[in-house]
Amino acid sequence: MTPAARWAAAADILDQIGAGEPAEKALTTWARKSRFAGSKDRAAIRDHVFDILRCWRSTAALGGGATGRARVLGRLRQIGEDPETVFTGDGYALAALTDAERAAGDTPDGAVAMDLSDWLFDLFNRDVPGELDAMGEALRHRAPVFLRVNTLRADRSAAQNALAAEGIGTVPHALSETALEVTEGARRIAQSEAFRSGLVELQDLSSQAVVDAIPLEPGMSALDYCAGGGGKTLALAARLKGPVVAHDADPKRMSDLPARAARAGADVTLTQKPVGPFDVVLCDVPCSGSGSWRRAPEGKWTLTLERLDRLTEIQKEILAEVTGLVAEGGVLVYATCSVLSRENEDQVEAFLASHPDWTCQRQQRFGFETGGDGFFVAILTRRGM
Repeated sequence: MTPAARWAAAADILDQIGAGEPAEKALTTWARKSRFAGSKDRAAIRDHVFDILRCWRSTAALGGGATGRARVLGRLRQIGEDPETVFTGDGYALAALTDAERAAGDTPDGAVAMDLSDWLFDLFNRDVPGELDAMGEALRHRAPVFLRVNTLRADRSAAQNALAAEGIGTVPHALSETALEVTEGARRIAQSEAFRSGLVELQDLSSQAVVDAIPLEPGMSALDYCAGGGGKTLALAARLKGPVVAHDADPKRMSDLPARAARAGADVTLTQKPVGPFDVVLCDVPCSGSGSWRRAPEGKWTLTLERLDRLTEIQKEILAEVTGLVAEGGVLVYATCSVLSRENEDQVEAFLASHPDWTCQRQQRFGFETGGDGFFVAILTRRGM
């Protein structure tokens, strides 16, 4: 496919997304119908689609409309690429621009320039005063790719050498002793022998730092209560060099975890009814995902205030549920991939107010300035322990 044809395909997919189709489904449907497209074509089109999703409002403003075609026009103007080289009308390219399209478009400002909905723009202003510009701007760009070195299989130097032999360049990151930032060959990771043999796992930098923040010692019993796909479960198992129990309200989310654990050499047991007590209970609770919107930009546009209110109630319920699973002298770890205070510090404050026998030993935010996603962690213990 020509570069112009890739933009045309992206415009078609964006129209499907604009009509309510989830991005991944729209991309998969297009790929199935377009067997002629090679892997590089699909990767480039995916990048175009997700770049525009991150900048959904500003590209529409710059392009003068809400269609996929207009958003592509807006994106080209945004990145300084001449639209006339893409809207050529040749072959499978988009039709040539009209005079009206050339004249359309406005410079975005306010919430539109930050690529946030109006209510989220106001919420960010209230929840993270002084940080709106930096956070909003960070969420408009792609996130770096990070790997976690699985210390059950290799040390960081050995993992780097194995990746380098397969054309995958990495550099260590100071925030976590297990973190590698990928500088070259990110698309080769899933097919690499280093990945298939369990030397490394794809895991965001801040997610690794959350597990690093937990006070762990070999021999401790641990429960990952909201395990999901199991990234933190495997990181816990590597740090403990021992067994970890994984639970999730939706067991289907953990369907790949046994295979991942086997590849990593991790001792993981799945359960639907955890029986305590555990020395460590990690609750990476359901949240807005606002800290990871660079990777999943649809979340910016599908989250509603009603959904956010429900999520904060779920977070409170989970904290109350798990207190009985924590052993005497143990710790309860509360974590989110959110940048919103109401899901982070406010939740900890509310929990402590309703549970006066508990105290917060530590709470910390991990922000975009390090390169990783926005995460929050709090270490909670009972008073007198």
